[in-house]
Amino acid sequence: MPQIHVLPKEVSELIAAGEVIERPASIVKELIENSIDAGATIITVEIQHGGIRFIRITDNGCGIHPSDAPTAFLRHATSKVKNARDLDEIGTLGFRGEALASIAAVARVEMMTKTAGEELGTYVKIEGSELQEVRETGCPLGSTITIRDIFYNVPARLKFLKKDVTEGNAVASIVDKIALSHPEISVKLIRDNKVAFHTPGDSKLISAVYTIFGREFAQNMLPVDYELNGIKVTGLTGKPMFHRANRSMQHFFINGRYTKTRTCGIAAEEGYRGAMMVGKFPACVLELQMPFDQVDVNVHPAKIEVRFVNEKAVFDAVYFAVKSAVADHGTLVRKETAVSDKLPELQGKRGASVSKQTMGIQKEAFRTNAPLTGNGPLDVASPFRSEAVPAVQETISISPADQWLPKKPKSINIDVEPDPDDFVPPPVTDARAVFELHSCDEGEEFVPQKSPETKPEKTTETATVLHDNRGGQEAPQTAAPMQVIGELFGTYILAQMGDEFVMIDKHAAHERILYNKLKENNGELDKQLLLSPVTVTLSRQEHETVMERLDLFQKVGFLVEDFGGLTVILRSVPAVAEPERAKEMFLEITASLLQNRKTEFPELIEDILHRIACRGAVKAHDQNSRVELEELVKIICRDENVRYCPHGRPVMIRYTRKEIEKLFGRIV
Repeated sequence: MPQIHVLPKEVSELIAAGEVIERPASIVKELIENSIDAGATIITVEIQHGGIRFIRITDNGCGIHPSDAPTAFLRHATSKVKNARDLDEIGTLGFRGEALASIAAVARVEMMTKTAGEELGTYVKIEGSELQEVRETGCPLGSTITIRDIFYNVPARLKFLKKDVTEGNAVASIVDKIALSHPEISVKLIRDNKVAFHTPGDSKLISAVYTIFGREFAQNMLPVDYELNGIKVTGLTGKPMFHRANRSMQHFFINGRYTKTRTCGIAAEEGYRGAMMVGKFPACVLELQMPFDQVDVNVHPAKIEVRFVNEKAVFDAVYFAVKSAVADHGTLVRKETAVSDKLPELQGKRGASVSKQTMGIQKEAFRTNAPLTGNGPLDVASPFRSEAVPAVQETISISPADQWLPKKPKSINIDVEPDPDDFVPPPVTDARAVFELHSCDEGEEFVPQKSPETKPEKTTETATVLHDNRGGQEAPQTAAPMQVIGELFGTYILAQMGDEFVMIDKHAAHERILYNKLKENNGELDKQLLLSPVTVTLSRQEHETVMERLDLFQKVGFLVEDFGGLTVILRSVPAVAEPERAKEMFLEITASLLQNRKTEFPELIEDILHRIACRGAVKAHDQNSRVELEELVKIICRDENVRYCPHGRPVMIRYTRKEIEKLFGRIV
């Protein structure tokens, strides 16, 4: 039977340190939280080589008394918790008393600290938990802690650290969140002797967001200020049209502490239901203020995970806070042009009689998710309606926001080259002629007719083999005239080929055609330079992924350059892509790469080609001319590879004349 013995101090401290210190970012997080608890208003973070070789945190907090400076590096030594009752209402970011002890166990540490009542400060040097030196020194008010050579005495942990760039991005991500959670503190990050960012510390969240994420991100945020059941939710949330391909831009803070909480994330996304595309995710920076005894932060050594006493109350507070912000953004009557504020002027200019009570009902309808009824200009379908509001007899003419207006139809050209010898194209004025279906007796050939003004065009192209999607067999090769009848629901092409009726999903068909073309060059795609380069703001993880995969993006047609901070600039896009959709396509590819970082290069190329083909293909409800539809059908007939889209959906469904006649009871 093995003998039980007590571990040596140096071994036990290394084991305990491994729970708190995983990488340089863990050290930065712990030390910044100590600075905030010390009342600092200015914090500077300096790192070199990703923080592996060098980290320095400087603050102007209260400092540590000379007699307490050596004690601070002992395990479970803290000034924030005195008894068990204090753990029920933790109001500070740090409380375990493990951070400094864990850092000192795996690195070389130096600290200079000075309190307001002392003329000189205190210098402490410690390596591998062993105190090396304590003496007086001159230093400013506050604390400066320098860490060198992380895991110098734990080579097994050192080899698991990633590249300097990756570790540096992890540190920057932590500093980002600290700056966002405490906009009243001026936070500066210096990375390899270059200032990455410097927040003003003016207590305005929008200032911190602008500094970290850039102008575009800040301009697309909506203010949030809501309170429910003793939980106050403040911050910023994205406009519905400013959606993301993943959740990397969702940030939640509980009483000033950054947390990973699925409850808040789901609540925020539910607040956008009906106002955001399915499969897209909102961006947000939300702070929850709640009683300390209603949240337990003593769950994990890293203190990122929390538990709520009443999870439903938290969900409801976030949900209604976000939904109210989105609803206010969708209100047609803006506060600055509210009718109730300018009633006499509007009556004089518009000649309409509108009472303040009536306009109050209208504004309240949008705020309480109720619809507006009646035939006035404010009768707009709202995704938040639940109850009816009495109609108003007279209203005034108000210009709605652009996003409420219906999109103008546009013609989409399919990326195919028609052969002039195959058919004679109709006149341009007749490209979208309406076809009328006429009944026919049994045995007569079904012939679609055009309107009386023009004679129907008919081609003599012969169709080749079509796969039978019902049984997987091939129909015999017959000479059958191809004829496009029209479209169904703006999505499906209706065509007659001999004695068969075919329905074709035009998006799936065009997507497969584009995908086949992209595959011809082994994934090397032609580029189209953008007349006006596009800037894209990314999260830290997304930015790191893009910088690591610049060669991959260039291979598929994207010329990407680092634009500073978290912004990149797109100078070219794949030739098959529409320039106005380039940004959305780029973000989708980035999200896919971030999710599948360990996937092999060929598989990544395959996934990217799928996405490019999907985005570049004609969409359902796009308006296409008869020439485009006919040419698409001809390619399908000629190319046996166009039978399924890259995602596996069928391109066409076929019915024989016999099957149709059975359905109508003409034959048994």
